[in-house]
Amino acid sequence: MPQLEVGGARLTFDDEGRRDGVPLVFIHGWTANRHRWDHQMAHFAPHRRVIRLDLRGHGESDGVPRTVAELAGDVSALLDRLEVDRFVPVGHSMGGMVAQTLALDHPERIERMVLVSSISRMVYSRGRGLLMAASTLLPFRAFVTLNIQRAFGPGHPRAEVRAYARASATTPREVVMTCYDAMRAFDVLDRVGEIRTPTLLLHGYHDIQLPVSQMLRMAKGYPDAVVRIVDAGHELPLENPAAVSSAVDWFLTAGGPDTA
Repeated sequence: MPQLEVGGARLTFDDEGRRDGVPLVFIHGWTANRHRWDHQMAHFAPHRRVIRLDLRGHGESDGVPRTVAELAGDVSALLDRLEVDRFVPVGHSMGGMVAQTLALDHPERIERMVLVSSISRMVYSRGRGLLMAASTLLPFRAFVTLNIQRAFGPGHPRAEVRAYARASATTPREVVMTCYDAMRAFDVLDRVGEIRTPTLLLHGYHDIQLPVSQMLRMAKGYPDAVVRIVDAGHELPLENPAAVSSAVDWFLTAGGPDTA
Protein backbone atom coordinates (compact mmCIF):
# COMPACT_ATOMS: atom_id res chain seq x y z
CA MET A 1 0.00 0.00 0.00
CA PRO A 2 2.24 2.86 -1.21
CA GLN A 3 1.63 6.33 0.21
CA LEU A 4 3.01 9.80 -0.46
CA GLU A 5 2.77 13.02 1.52
CA VAL A 6 1.15 15.62 -0.74
CA GLY A 7 0.10 19.08 0.42
CA GLY A 8 -0.08 18.07 4.06
CA ALA A 9 -2.12 14.92 3.39
CA ARG A 10 -1.02 11.31 3.11
CA LEU A 11 -2.37 9.90 -0.15
CA THR A 12 -2.70 6.16 -0.72
CA PHE A 13 -2.33 4.96 -4.31
CA ASP A 14 -1.58 1.98 -6.56
CA ASP A 15 0.81 2.12 -9.51
CA GLU A 16 0.82 -1.07 -11.59
CA GLY A 17 1.55 -2.42 -15.04
CA ARG A 18 4.10 -1.65 -17.72
CA ARG A 19 6.16 1.51 -17.51
CA ASP A 20 6.18 2.36 -21.23
CA GLY A 21 3.47 4.43 -22.86
CA VAL A 22 0.93 6.88 -21.44
CA PRO A 23 -0.65 5.71 -18.14
CA LEU A 24 -4.32 5.63 -17.26
CA VAL A 25 -5.11 7.51 -14.04
CA PHE A 26 -8.38 6.45 -12.39
CA ILE A 27 -10.12 9.01 -10.15
CA HIS A 28 -13.07 7.89 -8.03
CA GLY A 29 -16.15 9.86 -6.98
CA TRP A 30 -17.80 11.17 -3.82
CA THR A 31 -17.65 8.87 -0.74
CA ALA A 32 -15.88 6.17 -2.80
CA ASN A 33 -12.27 4.97 -2.91
CA ARG A 34 -9.70 3.61 -5.33
CA HIS A 35 -11.25 0.12 -5.27
CA ARG A 36 -14.06 1.47 -7.42
CA TRP A 37 -11.65 0.67 -10.25
CA ASP A 38 -10.75 -2.94 -9.36
CA HIS A 39 -12.08 -4.26 -12.68
CA GLN A 40 -10.18 -1.68 -14.70
CA MET A 41 -6.93 -2.29 -12.83
CA ALA A 42 -7.13 -6.03 -13.52
CA HIS A 43 -8.15 -5.42 -17.13
CA PHE A 44 -5.53 -2.84 -18.14
CA ALA A 45 -2.49 -3.58 -15.94
CA PRO A 46 -1.27 -6.53 -18.05
CA HIS A 47 -0.60 -4.26 -21.03
CA ARG A 48 -0.21 -0.66 -19.80
CA ARG A 49 0.56 1.42 -16.73
CA VAL A 50 -2.42 2.12 -14.48
CA ILE A 51 -2.53 4.43 -11.46
CA ARG A 52 -5.36 4.97 -8.99
CA LEU A 53 -5.57 6.79 -5.69
CA ASP A 54 -7.78 7.40 -2.71
CA LEU A 55 -8.61 11.09 -2.95
CA ARG A 56 -7.85 13.27 0.06
CA GLY A 57 -10.09 12.24 2.96
CA HIS A 58 -11.39 9.09 1.23
CA GLY A 59 -10.48 5.44 1.67
CA GLU A 60 -7.01 5.15 3.16
CA SER A 61 -5.97 8.76 2.47
CA ASP A 62 -6.26 11.42 5.14
CA GLY A 63 -6.96 15.15 5.07
CA VAL A 64 -10.10 17.18 4.35
CA PRO A 65 -10.60 18.58 0.82
CA ARG A 66 -12.40 21.89 0.41
CA THR A 67 -12.67 22.28 -3.36
CA VAL A 68 -12.51 20.24 -6.55
CA ALA A 69 -9.45 22.31 -7.50
CA GLU A 70 -7.68 21.11 -4.33
CA LEU A 71 -8.39 17.49 -5.27
CA ALA A 72 -7.05 18.14 -8.77
CA GLY A 73 -3.94 19.68 -7.24
CA ASP A 74 -3.40 16.52 -5.21
CA VAL A 75 -3.62 14.33 -8.32
CA SER A 76 -1.24 16.58 -10.23
CA ALA A 77 1.27 16.63 -7.35
CA LEU A 78 1.11 12.86 -6.96
CA LEU A 79 1.81 12.37 -10.67
CA ASP A 80 4.71 14.81 -10.44
CA ARG A 81 6.18 12.70 -7.65
CA LEU A 82 5.70 9.57 -9.78
CA GLU A 83 7.43 11.37 -12.69
CA VAL A 84 4.36 11.06 -14.93
CA ASP A 85 4.21 13.74 -17.60
CA ARG A 86 1.30 12.92 -19.91
CA PHE A 87 -1.61 10.73 -18.84
CA VAL A 88 -5.23 9.74 -19.54
CA PRO A 89 -7.52 10.66 -16.63
CA VAL A 90 -10.58 8.47 -16.16
CA GLY A 91 -12.89 10.14 -13.65
CA HIS A 92 -16.20 9.00 -12.22
CA SER A 93 -18.72 11.61 -11.04
CA MET A 94 -16.76 13.96 -8.75
CA GLY A 95 -13.64 12.33 -10.19
CA GLY A 96 -14.77 13.54 -13.61
CA MET A 97 -14.92 17.06 -12.22
CA VAL A 98 -11.34 16.59 -11.02
CA ALA A 99 -10.36 15.35 -14.50
CA GLN A 100 -11.91 18.39 -16.20
CA THR A 101 -10.06 20.69 -13.80
CA LEU A 102 -6.80 18.95 -14.69
CA ALA A 103 -7.57 19.30 -18.40
CA LEU A 104 -8.21 23.03 -18.00
CA ASP A 105 -5.22 23.70 -15.75
CA HIS A 106 -2.71 21.39 -17.46
CA PRO A 107 -3.86 20.77 -21.05
CA GLU A 108 -0.34 19.85 -22.12
CA ARG A 109 -0.40 16.82 -19.81
CA ILE A 110 -3.71 15.29 -20.94
CA GLU A 111 -3.42 12.74 -23.76
CA ARG A 112 -7.11 11.81 -23.74
CA MET A 113 -9.86 11.98 -21.13
CA VAL A 114 -12.74 9.76 -20.03
CA LEU A 115 -15.61 11.17 -17.98
CA VAL A 116 -17.88 8.53 -16.43
CA SER A 117 -21.24 9.76 -15.13
CA SER A 118 -19.95 13.31 -14.75
CA ILE A 119 -20.96 16.83 -15.73
CA SER A 120 -19.49 20.33 -15.83
CA ARG A 121 -22.15 22.15 -13.81
CA MET A 122 -24.62 20.96 -11.18
CA VAL A 123 -28.13 22.01 -12.22
CA TYR A 124 -31.21 21.31 -10.11
CA SER A 125 -34.88 21.83 -10.86
CA ARG A 126 -36.65 23.80 -8.15
CA GLY A 127 -38.16 20.62 -6.73
CA ARG A 128 -34.86 18.70 -6.78
CA GLY A 129 -33.03 21.65 -5.27
CA LEU A 130 -35.48 21.77 -2.37
CA LEU A 131 -35.16 18.00 -1.90
CA MET A 132 -31.36 18.14 -1.83
CA ALA A 133 -31.35 21.09 0.57
CA ALA A 134 -33.75 19.25 2.88
CA SER A 135 -31.66 16.07 2.72
CA THR A 136 -28.71 17.86 4.34
CA LEU A 137 -30.83 18.25 7.48
CA LEU A 138 -31.14 14.47 7.86
CA PRO A 139 -28.92 12.50 10.23
CA PHE A 140 -25.58 11.88 8.52
CA ARG A 141 -26.04 8.18 7.78
CA ALA A 142 -29.54 8.78 6.40
CA PHE A 143 -28.21 11.62 4.21
CA VAL A 144 -25.53 9.37 2.68
CA THR A 145 -27.91 6.42 2.29
CA LEU A 146 -30.53 8.54 0.50
CA ASN A 147 -27.99 9.81 -2.00
CA ILE A 148 -26.42 6.38 -2.60
CA GLN A 149 -29.75 4.62 -3.09
CA ARG A 150 -30.65 7.12 -5.81
CA ALA A 151 -27.36 6.45 -7.58
CA PHE A 152 -28.15 2.92 -8.75
CA GLY A 153 -30.26 2.03 -11.75
CA PRO A 154 -33.52 0.06 -11.48
CA GLY A 155 -33.16 -3.61 -10.69
CA HIS A 156 -29.72 -3.48 -9.10
CA PRO A 157 -29.56 -5.95 -6.18
CA ARG A 158 -30.72 -4.15 -3.06
CA ALA A 159 -28.24 -5.99 -0.84
CA GLU A 160 -25.37 -4.54 -2.89
CA VAL A 161 -26.87 -1.05 -2.70
CA ARG A 162 -27.20 -1.30 1.08
CA ALA A 163 -23.63 -2.61 1.41
CA TYR A 164 -22.27 0.27 -0.63
CA ALA A 165 -24.32 2.80 1.35
CA ARG A 166 -22.82 1.43 4.57
CA ALA A 167 -19.31 1.66 3.13
CA SER A 168 -19.88 5.21 1.91
CA ALA A 169 -21.06 6.29 5.35
CA THR A 170 -17.63 5.35 6.79
CA THR A 171 -16.18 8.37 4.93
CA PRO A 172 -15.65 11.09 7.57
CA ARG A 173 -18.65 13.39 7.87
CA GLU A 174 -16.59 16.54 7.32
CA VAL A 175 -15.15 15.11 4.09
CA VAL A 176 -18.58 14.04 2.84
CA MET A 177 -20.13 17.45 3.45
CA THR A 178 -17.23 19.57 2.17
CA CYS A 179 -17.05 17.51 -1.03
CA TYR A 180 -20.83 17.74 -1.40
CA ASP A 181 -20.57 21.52 -1.24
CA ALA A 182 -17.56 21.48 -3.59
CA MET A 183 -19.53 19.56 -6.23
CA ARG A 184 -22.48 21.92 -5.96
CA ALA A 185 -20.12 24.87 -6.43
CA PHE A 186 -18.28 23.28 -9.37
CA ASP A 187 -19.00 25.06 -12.67
CA VAL A 188 -16.80 24.94 -15.76
CA LEU A 189 -19.61 24.58 -18.30
CA ASP A 190 -18.69 27.84 -20.00
CA ARG A 191 -15.06 26.71 -20.32
CA VAL A 192 -15.37 23.18 -21.73
CA GLY A 193 -14.77 24.57 -25.22
CA GLU A 194 -11.17 25.10 -24.08
CA ILE A 195 -10.73 21.34 -23.58
CA ARG A 196 -9.52 20.22 -26.99
CA THR A 197 -8.23 16.81 -26.00
CA PRO A 198 -10.30 13.87 -27.33
CA THR A 199 -12.85 13.03 -24.64
CA LEU A 200 -15.19 10.09 -24.03
CA LEU A 201 -18.41 10.93 -22.18
CA LEU A 202 -19.73 7.65 -20.77
CA HIS A 203 -23.06 7.88 -18.98
CA GLY A 204 -25.84 5.73 -17.54
CA TYR A 205 -29.24 6.09 -19.19
CA HIS A 206 -30.98 5.78 -15.80
CA ASP A 207 -28.73 8.28 -13.99
CA ILE A 208 -30.95 10.54 -11.89
CA GLN A 209 -28.09 11.98 -9.83
CA LEU A 210 -26.51 13.65 -12.87
CA PRO A 211 -29.06 13.17 -15.66
CA VAL A 212 -28.15 12.38 -19.25
CA SER A 213 -29.71 15.68 -20.35
CA GLN A 214 -27.12 17.61 -18.33
CA MET A 215 -24.28 15.54 -19.77
CA LEU A 216 -25.54 16.17 -23.32
CA ARG A 217 -25.66 19.89 -22.62
CA MET A 218 -22.01 19.65 -21.62
CA ALA A 219 -21.18 17.51 -24.66
CA LYS A 220 -22.29 20.27 -27.02
CA GLY A 221 -19.48 22.47 -25.73
CA TYR A 222 -16.69 19.95 -26.19
CA PRO A 223 -14.77 20.41 -29.48
CA ASP A 224 -13.73 16.73 -29.68
CA ALA A 225 -16.02 14.44 -27.69
CA VAL A 226 -17.81 11.16 -28.28
CA VAL A 227 -20.82 10.08 -26.21
CA ARG A 228 -21.73 6.57 -25.12
CA ILE A 229 -24.90 5.75 -23.16
CA VAL A 230 -25.04 2.55 -21.09
CA ASP A 231 -28.07 0.79 -19.57
CA ALA A 232 -27.22 1.66 -15.96
CA GLY A 233 -27.62 4.32 -13.30
CA HIS A 234 -25.05 6.70 -11.89
CA GLU A 235 -22.75 4.04 -10.41
CA LEU A 236 -21.49 2.69 -13.72
CA PRO A 237 -18.17 1.32 -12.37
CA LEU A 238 -20.14 -0.79 -9.88
CA GLU A 239 -23.22 -1.59 -11.94
CA ASN A 240 -21.42 -2.59 -15.15
CA PRO A 241 -17.64 -2.52 -14.71
CA ALA A 242 -17.05 -4.59 -17.86
CA ALA A 243 -18.88 -1.99 -19.95
CA VAL A 244 -16.63 0.73 -18.56
CA SER A 245 -13.47 -1.23 -19.36
CA SER A 246 -14.75 -2.09 -22.83
CA ALA A 247 -15.63 1.54 -23.61
CA VAL A 248 -12.24 2.80 -22.43
CA ASP A 249 -10.53 0.09 -24.49
CA TRP A 250 -12.47 1.13 -27.58
CA PHE A 251 -11.75 4.80 -27.02
CA LEU A 252 -8.01 4.24 -26.64
CA THR A 253 -7.68 1.97 -29.66
CA ALA A 254 -10.42 2.85 -32.13
CA GLY A 255 -12.17 5.93 -30.78
CA GLY A 256 -10.45 8.44 -33.04
CA PRO A 257 -7.37 9.21 -35.09
CA ASP A 258 -5.15 10.30 -32.19
CA THR A 259 -5.17 7.22 -30.00
CA ALA A 260 -3.16 7.04 -26.80
